[in-house]
Amino acid sequence: MTVASGGPPLDRLCALVKRESLGGAYALLTFEHEEVSRALAGQFAMIQPEISGDLLLRRPFSIMDVDSATGRFTIFLKAVGAGSKAVFDLRAGERARVLGPLGHGFSLPAASERVVMVGGGYGVAPFALFSRVLKPSPPFHLFYGGRSAAELPLVRELERRGIPLTLSTDDGTRGEKGRVTGPLVPALSVGEGTVRLYACGPEAMMHAVAGIAAEREIPCEVSLDPWMGCGIGTCLGCVVKIQEPGEGRPRNRPACTEGPVFDSRRVIWPQGGPA
Repeated sequence: MTVASGGPPLDRLCALVKRESLGGAYALLTFEHEEVSRALAGQFAMIQPEISGDLLLRRPFSIMDVDSATGRFTIFLKAVGAGSKAVFDLRAGERARVLGPLGHGFSLPAASERVVMVGGGYGVAPFALFSRVLKPSPPFHLFYGGRSAAELPLVRELERRGIPLTLSTDDGTRGEKGRVTGPLVPALSVGEGTVRLYACGPEAMMHAVAGIAAEREIPCEVSLDPWMGCGIGTCLGCVVKIQEPGEGRPRNRPACTEGPVFDSRRVIWPQGGPA
């Protein structure tokens, strides 16, 4: 079953109702926006602080959690540049322009499928919401990786939600030492039923997961994260190369409107072609 949208996007000037620091450059921000509070896992919102100085464009953020009863949604944020830093610096009561929900979310698995999610760094955000959708069945497991323990700031929150986790860090400071694909490979052969993979994070990580899925003929979806300027398919700054069955060659498609979630078998990866 393919999930397209949680409802039509709407541009609102929204209040930040809660800010929770996770240490360093990480935080959870909760806004009031009725339409985005009905977003589906894998969708995103474009956000720009009301007072943004030289910041001319909004920035895209995956939806980590929603509460349609209160009209609120939460993002998991890492301040990595001027745009995300401006959003990171917001304090409760301040306002931002929010456009959403945007994009196509993850497909729902069949009841007989075992779900394996792979999140790298702040790419783990949409899986917090997706896990809520999956409960109580089918069975699912989340592999969460980063370069160090400091880059896994959501562990406590994910554990609080009862999400089964396998952790890994490049330097071995939390969980297994090495890339997140290390513990992933043997886990795919354990357990009953067929497997469906979902990945979100650094491009190299998603390419590797896509290759693992292709080798084992496992269905896999990836949430791509190219640069976005508008979020509605106008600027074409986020085009990615996708080749659908029957097409003689890849076509450029805007990730904001035709993604950000794509079947990994259709993605032409910049650093190495198809998986």
